Amino acid sequence: MSESPDFILYAQHGWADTYHKIATLAEALKTPNCRIITPNLGWLRTFYRIEPLIQTVETIVGETLATYPTTPMRIIGHSMGGLIWLEVLHRHPEWRSQIHSLVLLASPVGGADLARILDPFKWGLGMGRDLGINRRQIAESLAEIIPTLVIAGDSDNGSDRTISIEATKFNRAQFICLPGISHPALKNHPQLVQIIRDFWENPVISPPPKADLIYAVIQKLQALPAMTAAHRRDFVRAKPYLTFNTGMKIRVWKNPVQVHHVFIENPLGICVFCGFVGWQHTQDLYQTLNQIAEEFQEHLTESEVILSV
Repeated sequence: MSESPDFILYAQHGWADTYHKIATLAEALKTPNCRIITPNLGWLRTFYRIEPLIQTVETIVGETLATYPTTPMRIIGHSMGGLIWLEVLHRHPEWRSQIHSLVLLASPVGGADLARILDPFKWGLGMGRDLGINRRQIAESLAEIIPTLVIAGDSDNGSDRTISIEATKFNRAQFICLPGISHPALKNHPQLVQIIRDFWENPVISPPPKADLIYAVIQKLQALPAMTAAHRRDFVRAKPYLTFNTGMKIRVWKNPVQVHHVFIENPLGICVFCGFVGWQHTQDLYQTLNQIAEEFQEHLTESEVILSV
C-alpha cells in the first residue's frame, strides 16, 4: 500500500453485534490501495446508549483524518451503524466534502417500530429510546450533498423481520429492496458486493421527489415528531379517513392496544406510506389529519366520511 490510500472504507456494525461480519463485507469490497476501518463498539455497549458509540466513531475518524487529511471516505453502516454515521456527519459538516458516498443497510432512519414498542413513552429503556428517534430530516439534508444508497431487506412483505422497509426510506437517496433477506443476513450478503460496487462507479445524488399531492401529505405526516415508520401488513385492515379526487386515500387503523396507525394509498391502491404514533400523541395525529383536510379541501370528494377517533 502506498503512503496515502485511494480511499478509506468505514464499515460500521449495529446493535447487538460486533465488527466481525460487516468486516467480511468490507474485505470483499476492498481494492489494492484502500484502508478498511471497522470500529468494534462492543456487543454489550450497543444495548445502552447511542451517544458514547457516536463519540467513539468521532474519535476514530478524527484520528484517521489527522493521518490522511485529504483522503476520500466511503461509508457503510448496518442498522444502528448507519444511524451513528448520520449523527457523526450531522455534527461534523467540515468532514462532508471528503465523503465519496454513504451506504445504509437496513438503518431505521424513520425510527424503529420495535424500539418504540419497547419504550413507548421514551423513558430511556436501554437503546430503545435512541433507535426509535426519527432521523429522516438529518438523512435528507445529508443526501442532498452526499451520494447515498439505501438497501433494505424484505423477508415478510414489509420488513426484514426487524426493521420495516418504510423506516429505511428517505428523499434524495437511491433505494434498493432485496427480497428474502433478513436483517442479520443483510450486513454481509453476497448480493451487496456488486450493488455497492456499481453505486461507487456512479455515486450520484438522486433528484427530489415529484411535488404532488401525495408528496405534500407525506411530508406533513412525517413532520410529526412522534411519527414512527410502520409495517404495511396492517394496510388491509385500515379504513378510509380522507378520500381525494385524485384517487389517493388516507386510511387509519387502531391496533388491539389502541395504537393509531395511518396509511396513504395511491390511486393504484398501493400503500406508499405507513406510520404510527404512541398513545400520548393520538390527538396530534388527528389534528394533523384535520389540518390536511382543511388545506386540501378542494381535492376531497363529496362522499367523504370522517371516522371518529
